[in-house]
Amino acid sequence: MRLDGKVAIITGAGSGIGKATAERFAREGATVMVAELDGERGEDVAKTINAGGGKALALQVDVTDSAAVNDMVSQTIASFGRVDILVNNAGASFKQDLLEIDDADWQASLDLILTAPFYGCRAVLPGMIRQGSGSIINISSVRGLSGTGEEGYSAAKAGLINLTLNMAVRYGKHGVRTNAICPGTVKTGLTGGLESAPDVARTVAQRHPLGRLGEPEDVAWGCLYLASDEAAWVTGAVLPIDGGLIAGPLAMMKEFAGGN
Repeated sequence: MRLDGKVAIITGAGSGIGKATAERFAREGATVMVAELDGERGEDVAKTINAGGGKALALQVDVTDSAAVNDMVSQTIASFGRVDILVNNAGASFKQDLLEIDDADWQASLDLILTAPFYGCRAVLPGMIRQGSGSIINISSVRGLSGTGEEGYSAAKAGLINLTLNMAVRYGKHGVRTNAICPGTVKTGLTGGLESAPDVARTVAQRHPLGRLGEPEDVAWGCLYLASDEAAWVTGAVLPIDGGLIAGPLAMMKEFAGGN
């Protein structure tokens, strides 16, 4: 198994990409701390993992609270002895247009998408440095790589990419690898409205050269690679898992700009 003996913390692990990643990591031998704001959802994921022969604990945590994040890491170490992998996945999308974003929305985007991963990285780094190894995976977005709307969300995701790059440079000498994944449109709670609007879903899917929306498992496989020893010489990578969207988003760009 590719993560045998590893201990992983995954934030936002109660649904979507986080849930798929937690379950994938457990199947590959990792012990998983399922960190989730919705305690009931987190418990359900942990129970499913344990029922399937894996090992997991659930912890209700608000990742925008630095003390709660420090406690999350402390509890993981107390329970399992170490942290080998951190997946900063928790996220949400707020209002779209810059002129519609009030101060609270802007701050909420930064708090959840950029500051919360900073808290997580800061909390796990001392232990990873002491043990001389660790893999941190930040879930960014293709919106952090391009100008395609959702300005607050996109700006925070772009900041997360830059944080990833700086951490890779600074802490690589300690054996800590830091990488980012930039998903395209994945069928999760953030895109739940597409399920009730099949015509819109088809249009969005057609923007992706592979012609379909992503599944949470598509991203989970990328997380598995970056967490595993197969990626031992990979740090500072920004990996789009996007069905080719960044490679060829011409139709989307035209629609966003309102031109031909």
